[in-house]
Amino acid sequence: MPQTVLLAEDDRAIRHALQRALSLEGYQVIAVADGVEALAQAHKSPPDVLLLDVMMPGIDGLQVCRVLRAEGDRTPILMLTALVETADRIAGLDAGADDYVVKPFDVEEVFARLRALLRRTSPDNGQPAGQPKEQPQAPDRQIEAAGLRMDVQARRAWRGERELELTRTEFELLELLVRNAGIVLDHSTIYDRIWGYDFGPGSKNLAVYVGYLRRKLDEPTAPALIHTIRGVGYVLRED
Repeated sequence: MPQTVLLAEDDRAIRHALQRALSLEGYQVIAVADGVEALAQAHKSPPDVLLLDVMMPGIDGLQVCRVLRAEGDRTPILMLTALVETADRIAGLDAGADDYVVKPFDVEEVFARLRALLRRTSPDNGQPAGQPKEQPQAPDRQIEAAGLRMDVQARRAWRGERELELTRTEFELLELLVRNAGIVLDHSTIYDRIWGYDFGPGSKNLAVYVGYLRRKLDEPTAPALIHTIRGVGYVLRED
């Protein structure tokens, strides 16, 4: 069965071009022009993935994300945005989006990001949905490092006694770092494990997620845990 994409984009030319391109790629596409229609369609017939424009009249893409996440809907969401500032990207992630593409975009990048999202949410060889690519599941459900504790099966995480509220991607990124505590992971490795695709040196996606994860982890009187190794990648350690 073809996978279903719910596309919400108020620009008619972009909407029609994306609908045609996605259909030719083999997806079943439901295309709507605003957030109200997007929510109605998502409730009527849940898609496999949502592709939402941030800037739409009435209910925008961020509001659609917030409503669906508040309802407990975990369908992966890819945002289309013309906003390039880090704060704008963080707003999208905070609303519950899983990934974003900045306009103007190459349609091949949209395809790649959709494939990555769908791989992460589809069972693979019996592994639970959302398990990072090629990352073996630990025999125990509990993993610990640098004062962090994670329950992988329940998808919960704590720093000390404080439970962390993490999105799916943040949880997977933290799990990868905890499993490899003390080891410097390069950008390509992290992209491949978490997104299943290396978006290249120009992508700021990983930096945005790391920054957002740091904001949730860091405490005023405690040491920082995620360290940047300039030009290489990131490492989890408690200095």
